[in-house]
Amino acid sequence: MDISVYRPGELSAADRAAWTAMQSKAHLHGSPELANPFLAPEFALAVGRCRRGVRIAVVREDGEPAAFFPYQRSAAGVGRAIGLGVSDAQGVVHRPGFTWDARELMRACGLAVWEFDHLVQGQRPFEAEASGTFPSPVMDVDRGYEAYLAQLRAQSPKFTRTTLAKERKLARDAGEVTYVHDERDPAALRTLMDWKSAQYRRTGRSDRFAHDWITRLVQQLFHSRSEPFAGILSVLYADGKPIAAHFGLRTERVLACWFPAYDPAYSKYSPGLVLHLRMAEAAAADGIAYLDLGRGQKEYKDSLKTRELQVSEGWVTRRHPVALGHRARRAPVRALRNAVVSRPELFEPADKLLKRVGKIRSGRS
Repeated sequence: MDISVYRPGELSAADRAAWTAMQSKAHLHGSPELANPFLAPEFALAVGRCRRGVRIAVVREDGEPAAFFPYQRSAAGVGRAIGLGVSDAQGVVHRPGFTWDARELMRACGLAVWEFDHLVQGQRPFEAEASGTFPSPVMDVDRGYEAYLAQLRAQSPKFTRTTLAKERKLARDAGEVTYVHDERDPAALRTLMDWKSAQYRRTGRSDRFAHDWITRLVQQLFHSRSEPFAGILSVLYADGKPIAAHFGLRTERVLACWFPAYDPAYSKYSPGLVLHLRMAEAAAADGIAYLDLGRGQKEYKDSLKTRELQVSEGWVTRRHPVALGHRARRAPVRALRNAVVSRPELFEPADKLLKRVGKIRSGRS
């Protein structure tokens, strides 16, 4: 393989165009998962402006780009999927029929180990090293919103009926309900991040927006606007007041759901669910094929989904002491977390404990 490694700012316009073209045609070649916005060059470049060690490997065949592999690398050669911790799709973006040797690629990138937790399907050289595979629910809207809603009514009639009724009640109680699919007001984004931070604290989770690089990344992506890629802020209003919002990323065919939150004062109306249905309607009108809800077991995802994709986590390692040390530190933590999440008898008490801690923490703040 002819492999060149670049810093994000060194990537040529021609290479970026080739990368985008691979994504836009991926569904025609049987690899629709490669169209995910987290695999787009815009996401890699944005992370590169917020994090050190971001690199992009370009594999060429006959002088033309055949594949792109974005990653993050430490000085010791520890590699991670780009944006690990906030990225919901990871892997190599490639043209049809391309295959690669995982360790040859890592050697060219100077990596002793490469860690991933949302590896998309079809990455066989990396999948061989996966330690687990997990569902990532999606909402299919390629046949239009009415077709999606009909499917939702068939599979979850009570849920659909109740959610639509709550939206009507919200309008009666709180005033006219309006929806903006692509809100450009930065104040609305700040409101969403404040809601999300409060939700993290309230439920005992780590506040992602307490990390400056994540806040800066979201703000940069909010201002990213191009034909194939954009950051999309969607807001549900009641009587002109924002009550629910979501920030995600879109390519031509995929809307990746990322940060949803709502005003707890309106929780009895399920504004987050109402928002997702409005998002599905607007996305279908924009020609989006599906909304990717992301890995993670949530009741609302089970209610809204039409099917599931699969993503994997694990490590690809070379024979190197750095790789052994990194895996020895990380593997027990991941195994414990996955065991708790996958078993209700463990997850429910752990979730209650986190919420109790969150209440204490919120009370102190």
